Amino acid sequence: MTSTRPLRADAARNRRLLLAAAAEEFAERGLDASVADIARRAGVGKGTVFRHFATKDHLLAAIVLDRIDALNAVGERLLKAADPGAALLEFLTVAAHQRQQRDLSFLQDAGELPAEVTRARAQMFHTVHALVDRAREHGVVRVDVTGADVILLMCAPNYVTSYVPDASPDLWQRYLAIIFDGLRPEGAHPLPHPPPAAP
Repeated sequence: MTSTRPLRADAARNRRLLLAAAAEEFAERGLDASVADIARRAGVGKGTVFRHFATKDHLLAAIVLDRIDALNAVGERLLKAADPGAALLEFLTVAAHQRQQRDLSFLQDAGELPAEVTRARAQMFHTVHALVDRAREHGVVRVDVTGADVILLMCAPNYVTSYVPDASPDLWQRYLAIIFDGLRPEGAHPLPHPPPAAP
């Protein structure tokens, strides 16, 4: 993908601009968005794009990795939080807010992503399982909820609101609250089907 050497301040700034511009361009135009349009949106030349990302696929992978790395950093911090229930809710809130800020649905059409992304995603799944296990052990999440359940629910608030025309940008918070109430043990009824296999 890209070099692991530290970037100069201007290069790091250009990379951030390119990732944001590419995510916006892909969200609007899908995977057919051109490198020229991405460069124009970022306010840089095409050569700058290719200095950071050899191909469009590398750019797509970097968008995914940037998002997952941010979630992993939040999750690692929250694993040390004093209140496991609040920690899990904060993680789900950050995940939903991140998705609301940047529509990444175009990634569903992307091909196979590099091993680096696969490793980062596996780490995120591990963190979610740990957050859920910790919350369950402290009695703040129902005993029959698993990390796999919560991973599947992570995108639900944004997915639901995508069907509402002219939805308020904050509508996802309503559905996250409903989801989190459903995770709590108070008033819980037995679930009718076993959980899926852990991702």
